[in-house]
Amino acid sequence: MLSLVLIIAIALPLGVISALTRNQLPDRAITLFVFVGFAIPGFWLALMLMYWTGVANNWLPISGLHSLGYENMGPIAQVLDTLKHLILPVFISGLSGLAGISLFVRNGMLDVLHQDYITTARAKGLSEHSVVYGHALRNALLPLITIFGLSIPGLIGGSVIAESIFAIPGMGKLFYDAVLMRDFPVIMGILTIGSALTLLGNLLADLAYAWADPRVRRGVMR
Repeated sequence: MLSLVLIIAIALPLGVISALTRNQLPDRAITLFVFVGFAIPGFWLALMLMYWTGVANNWLPISGLHSLGYENMGPIAQVLDTLKHLILPVFISGLSGLAGISLFVRNGMLDVLHQDYITTARAKGLSEHSVVYGHALRNALLPLITIFGLSIPGLIGGSVIAESIFAIPGMGKLFYDAVLMRDFPVIMGILTIGSALTLLGNLLADLAYAWADPRVRRGVMR
C-alpha cells in the first residue's frame, strides 16, 4: 500500500508536467527517467542500493522490518526504525509502477488537452490551473482509475523478489512458499482474500468514476 501511495503521489505530477512541457527539457528528462525505470531490473537495483546505502555507507538497514532490540525502543523510535527498514523495499516495489503510471498520465493528458472543451474553458477565461487540474486531469484519470482498481488485488501478492531480497515476511513470499510445499489451506486462504480485494477494487473504481465523471453521477441519479 505504501508503494501504491508513492506511485500516485509522484506519478501524477510527473505525468502532468511532462504533458504540459511536451518536447521540452522537463519532458525529455521525465521520459528518460521512465525508460530507465522500465529497463533496470528490480533485483539488480535492490542489490546495488543495499550495498551502497547499507554496506558501504551504513545509512539504511538492508533486511527485515525491525532492528535488534526493537522491543526495548520507545514508540517514536519504533516507528522511525520501521520506516527506515521500509524505504528500500517501498522504493524498489514502486519504481516500475511509477514509471508506467507517469507515462500513462502523460499520454492521457496529451489527448485531453487537445479536446474542444479544453479550448472552450480557456476561451471563457478560466485560469490555467483550473483548466489543467479541474478539467483536463479529471478526464485523463478515467483510464487510470481502472488500472488502480485492478492493482488493489495485487497488494496481497506483494513483490516476491523484494520480499526475498530484503527478508520481509510478506504475503507474496508466503504464497510462493505455500505453492512449493503444496500447502493447500494457505493457498486457498490467500486466494479468498485476493477475491475479496478484487471485489473491493471494482467497487472503489466505480465510486471513483462517479467522482471524476459527472456523466456517471447523472446516470446514477436517474
